[in-house]
Amino acid sequence: MGSCLSSSSQKESNDRGTKKFTDEYKLGAQLGEGAFSVVHECTEIGTGTSYAVKVITKKQLTKDDKIALEDEINILTELNNPNIIQLRHVYKENHYDYLVMERMCGGELFERIVKKTHYNEKEARDVCYILFSALGFCHKNRIVHRDLKPENLLLISKTDDSTLKIADFGFAKKAPNEHSLKTQCGTPNYVAPEVLENVRYGTQADMWSLGVIAYILLGGYPPFIEDTQRDLFRRIRKGLFVFHEQYWRNVSSEAKDLISSLLVTNPEARMTAQGALQHPWIKSDDTYLEGKDLGVNLAELKKFNAKRRFKAAAKAVIVARKLESLGHGFKENL
Repeated sequence: MGSCLSSSSQKESNDRGTKKFTDEYKLGAQLGEGAFSVVHECTEIGTGTSYAVKVITKKQLTKDDKIALEDEINILTELNNPNIIQLRHVYKENHYDYLVMERMCGGELFERIVKKTHYNEKEARDVCYILFSALGFCHKNRIVHRDLKPENLLLISKTDDSTLKIADFGFAKKAPNEHSLKTQCGTPNYVAPEVLENVRYGTQADMWSLGVIAYILLGGYPPFIEDTQRDLFRRIRKGLFVFHEQYWRNVSSEAKDLISSLLVTNPEARMTAQGALQHPWIKSDDTYLEGKDLGVNLAELKKFNAKRRFKAAAKAVIVARKLESLGHGFKENL
């Protein structure tokens, strides 16, 4: 098996001319499956380097699917950032499109965290810093991810926690302003209130999702939990969450202030990525945050992650996560 691409590798041109995918890569084991695509491992014939390739069956694509695919390709081509997954090559052939991506050999971030025996606020802060920085880069380029969640936070290495990358830009879209997008899409527990309200939105929808992720990283469980999807959406729309004393009494006031600044229902009042990078918690002294042990919350995070993985396994196949009017069309979180 070939070695994984290092995070320092340069992105190459996506114009492959007359060359076919099989001229330059050998297809390997299946890694995942989508509504109209299958992800495989692949090996570059010339170098032996391992990548991931999304193989898209063209005949299954609707007109909207084709537009979304072109958006994903154009956006990934534009986003050259060390903490965003890189698109290496695109092959457009008669029956299939091949998108060759970095192979994220380290797996999901949450899977790495739950294997820890010790966990503190500095580790959570360091993750959040990377996410705010990467999203700040996206938002500076007026790109909204629209599906930020633990499954899309991946590590390139099995040994290094700092090589974290944001993946899956299938729902990403250009947003010239904060009132330019209207499609209801995303994943239930992480979606922003304005998306559910069926009003136009922009980059700030991502910041709500990062607020949810930060809450989970620190508390070990999601801020919005209900038995039914309807009740869940009602709670999200109202922004109803609490810092339960059992899990949050030892968490710093700075961390809780940052989360409270992100989980704001009014996107105009919600903290931006650049604002988050300047927040006192992000700038806190390492020693201070290392002293904030999250051992009890790590146990909760392990429970949450096990439940999350069970749901994904039960689904077997990743399904399209589309919403209908008023958000009633959300599929269950994978």
